[in-house]
Amino acid sequence: MKYFEFDKEEKQIIRDLDKGEFVSVKNLKSEKERLARYARYTLEKKANINIRLSKKTLQKLKAKAAAQGIGYQTLASSILHRYTFAS
Repeated sequence: MKYFEFDKEEKQIIRDLDKGEFVSVKNLKSEKERLARYARYTLEKKANINIRLSKKTLQKLKAKAAAQGIGYQTLASSILHRYTFAS
C-alpha cells in the first residue's frame, strides 16, 4: 500500500471538515457537470505534439510530477489545459 502525505490544501480541507466549516458549492449539480466536462476533455486523446525543452526544464517537470504522484506528460498536459482554458 502506498502512503501519501497530504499537502497544505488537503490538510486545511480536513481541518475544515472536522470543525464543521465545510461549505458545499452553490448549484452543486451544474458544478459537477462543469467539472465532468473538464475531466472528459482532459482524458480525451485527440492529438500528439512534440516540443523541445531544455534538459533542466524537463528534469524540473519530471520532479514536480513525481512529487504529485503523476507522470510528467500528464502534468504537462494539465498545465497546458489549465492555461488554455483559463478565463
